[in-house]
Amino acid sequence: MSQRASLSSRLGRAMPILDWGRSYTRDTLTSDMVAAVIVTIMLIPQSLAYALLAGLPPEMGLYASILPLMAYAIFGTSRALSVGPVAVASLMTAAAVGNLALQGTAEYIAAAIVLAFLSGLILLVMGVLRLGFLANFLSHPVIAGFITASGILIAASQMKHILGVQASGHNLIEILHALVIQIPNFSLWTLLIGGGSMAFLFWVRKGLKPALLSLGLAPRLADILAKAGPVAAVAVTTGVVALFGLNEAGVAIVGEVPSGLPPLTVPQFDADVWSSLFVSALLISVIGFVESVSVAQTLAAKRRQRIVPDQELIGLGASNIASAISGGYPVTGGFSRSVVNFDAGAETPAAGAFTAIGIAVAALFLTPLIFFLPKATLAATIVVAVLSLVDLSILKRTWIYSRADFTAVAATIVLTLGFGVEIGVLTGVILSIALHLYKTSRPHIAEVGLVPGTEHFRNILRHKVLTDPRVLTIRIDESLYFANARYLEDYVLDRVVGDNALRHVIIMCSAVNEIDMSALESLEAINHRLDSMGIRLHLSEVKGPVMDRLQRSDFLEDLTGKVFLSQHGAVEEVVALCDTPTEAAQATAAQ
Repeated sequence: MSQRASLSSRLGRAMPILDWGRSYTRDTLTSDMVAAVIVTIMLIPQSLAYALLAGLPPEMGLYASILPLMAYAIFGTSRALSVGPVAVASLMTAAAVGNLALQGTAEYIAAAIVLAFLSGLILLVMGVLRLGFLANFLSHPVIAGFITASGILIAASQMKHILGVQASGHNLIEILHALVIQIPNFSLWTLLIGGGSMAFLFWVRKGLKPALLSLGLAPRLADILAKAGPVAAVAVTTGVVALFGLNEAGVAIVGEVPSGLPPLTVPQFDADVWSSLFVSALLISVIGFVESVSVAQTLAAKRRQRIVPDQELIGLGASNIASAISGGYPVTGGFSRSVVNFDAGAETPAAGAFTAIGIAVAALFLTPLIFFLPKATLAATIVVAVLSLVDLSILKRTWIYSRADFTAVAATIVLTLGFGVEIGVLTGVILSIALHLYKTSRPHIAEVGLVPGTEHFRNILRHKVLTDPRVLTIRIDESLYFANARYLEDYVLDRVVGDNALRHVIIMCSAVNEIDMSALESLEAINHRLDSMGIRLHLSEVKGPVMDRLQRSDFLEDLTGKVFLSQHGAVEEVVALCDTPTEAAQATAAQ
């Protein structure tokens, strides 16, 4: 019985659907289906628009919104995350694939499919090896800076569709230069459609729901109609173009979109293509995972639920592989869709599966209706969606809080805008790691003393404390490893040189969670140098796992002092030792 329970538990961890599926009820089904209807309405125009952003045929956006959602429903752990095409991943896809082939070619489409497959494999491997922690090396301010810059870049890249002109570029400078040159050639009808759609969608986000509520509509119905705003824009502008034949007047339209379910495809196995796309796939995977987990954790916390980051890697990996074999491109969890899914009452990942069914129905029966859909409307949908991601206030907040973080964020934004998305995200990754190494390589070290009337020790520069000139106590507020070991060594030796009254040094290790081999060697060097000066080295409040490692070395045998359980006990014993006749005589002789 226990073996069967253990097997069931393991299967539940590997396939969370087996866990939440056991308690699935009719009420849960109703909640999930209502959420699916709302998200489907929102996702149809977004899928088409994001495929346009990626430089792909619009049907690939629909294909990327069917099987990936099914795969995530089986393997994902978030009850509210909505997986599918998103703006940043679409932009990164265009940047990566655009280096290999021209838009509109079969090679371009094949490369996008390979990119999704590669991204899926990378995520699966990271999940199996439990490497979700690697995403922690991307600092959230840097990610926010990258997403902000990407939002600006995406919005600028879509202005050519709003104006009805030909313009291209890999960075903001190139895009703006091309737009300025092409402005005299703008299409009035396209601008009216694109600009009108954009104004309408901005109003829908803030004003439609309050207006509907003022008319007496029920809150749930008003919410659904507000979420259907993009669909209304698509329907109206498509009807206007078809009715007045504006496509003959220069308004670019989507054209024929094949009807039917996604075709099962086999990614192209070409070593050159795979090697060329690997770095891009890795970046898309990491950025997508960080964004997805951030959204999933935020939404889960609101319902006192939890997600499993390593299992999320597997869920997202399976989704991307499902996208590749069904003719789609890289997908991840979308912020706006997930929030809508959550607010609409989705209780399980089954809501995503029901959304996939809705998208499949649209792919089967509704594609002939979008023949006259203006590309300007899709561009307006993208612009309105991505501008919500732009958060320039991150610059002010980081400037006030941490100049190092500000430098990293500002550099990420500037390089993304100035040199393109891949340079920007690589910069973000490098700066995040460099920032971590910089901060931890110069740990905060405080000289501490006893707070009168207590057993607490605090920084002598911040509090009125008691100290003894014969005893130096320092507290290290960081784990010790190769990058900061020499910094500690230099700090201690600089502090003790010339202090003739000093007889003991106590290193307070309450904040030290690890000591690696390099740091151990530095501690041995400190112990040896202090011994040659007639000063004893002691440690206090060493954590259990750290002590276990120290006991496996020769350091404790060579230590001139002792390891104390508490800082207060260490100071009491060391001060008493200083007062013994033998040590007092040695101190006098040394002076």
